[in-house]
Amino acid sequence: MEQADLADGRRRLRHAIYWILGILTLGQMTAHIFKAERVYEPSFPRPWPSVRPEPMPTFSSNDRSRWATVRALVDEGTFVIGRREVDPEKYPEKGYADFGIVFEDGWQTVDKVLHPERLEFLSSKPPLLPFLLAGEYWLLKYLFGLDIVQDRWIVIPLIVWTVNALPFAVFLACLAQLIEQYGRTDWGRVLVYATACLGTFLTTFANTLNNHTPAACCVMVAVWAVTTGPAGPLAWWRLALAGFCAGFCVTLELPAASFAVLLGAILLLVRWRGVLTAYVPALVVPVAALLALNYASAGMVTPVYEKFGTIWYEYEGSHWRPAPPGSPPKRGIDFANDPKPIYAFHATFGHHGLFSLTPVWLLAVGGALAWLVRRGGDALTRWLGGGTLLLLIVVMGFYIFKTNNYGGFTSGLRWVFWLTPLLLLTTLPAADWLGQSRLGRAVCMVCLGVSAFSSAWPVWNPWRQPWLYELLTYTGWIDYG
Repeated sequence: MEQADLADGRRRLRHAIYWILGILTLGQMTAHIFKAERVYEPSFPRPWPSVRPEPMPTFSSNDRSRWATVRALVDEGTFVIGRREVDPEKYPEKGYADFGIVFEDGWQTVDKVLHPERLEFLSSKPPLLPFLLAGEYWLLKYLFGLDIVQDRWIVIPLIVWTVNALPFAVFLACLAQLIEQYGRTDWGRVLVYATACLGTFLTTFANTLNNHTPAACCVMVAVWAVTTGPAGPLAWWRLALAGFCAGFCVTLELPAASFAVLLGAILLLVRWRGVLTAYVPALVVPVAALLALNYASAGMVTPVYEKFGTIWYEYEGSHWRPAPPGSPPKRGIDFANDPKPIYAFHATFGHHGLFSLTPVWLLAVGGALAWLVRRGGDALTRWLGGGTLLLLIVVMGFYIFKTNNYGGFTSGLRWVFWLTPLLLLTTLPAADWLGQSRLGRAVCMVCLGVSAFSSAWPVWNPWRQPWLYELLTYTGWIDYG
């Protein structure tokens, strides 16, 4: 009886720690969201504005591209965020002029394409997320009279809070249940939860509209849906919830299709009828919605970013247009062209490295291997370990062989942020084992400390380079121009 009381007391203490860390994290996230404002730093490698810029609670081309679509959908009833008028007589200097939302002060972005036939500018970002957020803006506008231009300091932060902070609260609640179920020690459980609150880039990107944080929340809920609850056959609603979240994640992160396929394949071995009648139909819903919106916006079901390297992106005046023949190639992180071995190094242990910036994920790899090969382990931990390793290899391999792009101005390797839930869970066995010794606990704290440092480095704007990038640039080891 005394041991049972002791175990119950430790469990309640852990939950109290979860609550305290969670409230602190969500409180800070909320403050960063509602105090968001683009700051022009003198050290930033871009021309200093000649006149005072329009104050905006937005940060970069990435989020402004989505905001322009949200505004266009509600205020103008269209996906079109700008237009080009070609008239050499009227505009003798260039032969054309550009008009529309995306050319207004505070709304400019390089993340746009020009429809070559309609001469209309569209966001290069997938339209499903902006379409859904336009629904929220529509309610704010027509129920409360709030305008995204005049009332930007209310409308934009409120929408960001609902798409980043609220889902992250669900993220933390699901994580707490999962680590209670699969963790073995107080140390391991608390370390993983603290990492979720302070040591990942999900909180860094909480104050900006992006696709990575909601994608990670979708993965967390999908995993929670099929790995918690009573023993026995999975309820249909759990399969449907997992399918919908996996499908929605695909609409946010295309490589997440590997996660949706892997999860579906594993569930087929457990309850194949439920997969066919609940998981797959629910998965199809958000994917079909994205394809329909692709067609409605650009006249094709494939995403417009597949047009990269064509006239859609490389129109006259485009940021992405190559330098004229005979001119020096464009420089900057957007045009980085590192050899594949160099790119692979910097994406893993270099200036944008998954493991150099967030060394706690080294524990995740070790934990995933431990779960995969551990004797006597249950099927769920084996698939979590093996699945995480497989997805990490697939995603990193995809970007290493497909591109040399580090994600532009970004404080971390944002291509892998959506894997954060799986990496957190597979950190558990490593943290449990290392927590048994003083040296092991020290290793964990160093890894967590560096990870927290990296996530807090861009304190006001996540669309800035990592500290390691700035250090290597300062010392002359790298120079992207």
